[in-house]
Amino acid sequence: MKAEPLADQIMRKVSRAAGLYHRLILVVAPAGAGKTSALRDVRERTGALLVNVNLELSRRMLELTERQRTLQASRLLGEIVGNGNEGMILLDNLEIIFDVGLAQDPLQLLRGLSRNQTVVAAWSGAVTNNLLTYAVPNHPEYRRYPVHDLLVACPEGAK
Repeated sequence: MKAEPLADQIMRKVSRAAGLYHRLILVVAPAGAGKTSALRDVRERTGALLVNVNLELSRRMLELTERQRTLQASRLLGEIVGNGNEGMILLDNLEIIFDVGLAQDPLQLLRGLSRNQTVVAAWSGAVTNNLLTYAVPNHPEYRRYPVHDLLVACPEGAK
């Protein structure tokens, strides 16, 4: 049986997310596994905005002190996403929100953004034993979350 293309998986999850409180879909795979290509395909199909979070958030935080960055990261990301001005937004290159200096919970940040619109976010990591991970244990940015209530799309072999 042929593997379902990642962009098709995402489109299916978008339909499922429509009725949920948090309309968050995580595209989970290691770097180089095709997350960006899949997001571009979804953008072409839907016309949704595709945002490079590292680039946009770092631009807005450039003139801020470290303390100001910590306090304003969530608000700035909300401005970038537009707080529901679009029906769906695609977020790529999220590494900056894992920066320990920002003192954010990346999953909670994404969930908060997904209350007013569907958010599809590329997550460089893995799903193993019903746990979503980012980075490796003992890395300062390491995160681990249960996946029981998350919508996750993964390329074949990435789970």
